[in-house]
Amino acid sequence: MIILIIIANVNVLATVIFYIKKVIKLESTYSGTAIGIKVNNGVVLASDKRYVYGNVIMSTTVKKTFIISRRVAAAAAGIAADIQELFREVAFLVRLREIRTGRPLSVRSVAKLTSALMYESKLTPFYTQVLIGGVVKSPELYSLDSLGSVVGDDYIVLGTGAEIAIGIIESSYKSNMPIDEVEKLVINALKAASKRDVLSGSEIDMVIITKDNIKEKSLKIT
Repeated sequence: MIILIIIANVNVLATVIFYIKKVIKLESTYSGTAIGIKVNNGVVLASDKRYVYGNVIMSTTVKKTFIISRRVAAAAAGIAADIQELFREVAFLVRLREIRTGRPLSVRSVAKLTSALMYESKLTPFYTQVLIGGVVKSPELYSLDSLGSVVGDDYIVLGTGAEIAIGIIESSYKSNMPIDEVEKLVINALKAASKRDVLSGSEIDMVIITKDNIKEKSLKIT
């Protein structure tokens, strides 16, 4: 009996060590910077497009910014496959819900839905940090960690370049900024991150959401 207990404990320990090594390896593939800014007349979301595995730049055209519905979008930093798979599922479920109810899903509801999906996978989590923003009744912006914790704020920066980009935003942010000034602020913050953080690239995707429309653009910042 004692021998069986020892063997069982050894197997449990080996499993724990295996998953710890897996997490450390996956965390080493985290890369990129994502920014979200909310002002009185809209929300701007953006992320860089660089994907790094270890010491190698695998791609500079990876999509990490997504339009989820006509009023809501998302941006993320982390492992590209997890980001893309998560938002494929979120976009599908949001669209299905909107067809059934005949009305747009609120930004907070989309954030809570994403949170539920991420928490459901907590034992094998999505290795990503997420921003969800949009304008349904009013501009809203939320961030989520890998386990789905939801936090709202006026501006949020995630990823490996966050410490660099946040200083640029804090020094210039005003809640009554015109949306075109917000775009410039996001570009300046990502430009600063790309110059100091080797995991953040100089090509970006951006989504601009106002009460009237939602549009997406790609830029190369130098």
